[in-house]
Amino acid sequence: MNKSDLIDAMAADAGISKAAAKSALDSLTENVTNTLKKGEKVSLVGWGTWSVSQRAARTGRNPQTGAEIQIAAKNVVKFKAGAGFSGAVN
Repeated sequence: MNKSDLIDAMAADAGISKAAAKSALDSLTENVTNTLKKGEKVSLVGWGTWSVSQRAARTGRNPQTGAEIQIAAKNVVKFKAGAGFSGAVN
């Protein structure tokens, strides 16, 4: 399912226009992104939690040459599925 499929499904389920569904989805993604940028967690009870974690710098290898390279530290987004979501999938 891609973004336009999700918008279509949201509009059909909620009985709203596709424009309203797109606006709602865009608002959700924007608010989750902005909250994570601040270093805070986003939790939707029963569905899951997004958080930001720091990945340390490390040494890697170029697979073509075998030369060592330095991989910089960076922030990564993690998602931990809630019990309700995990149960629905399994």
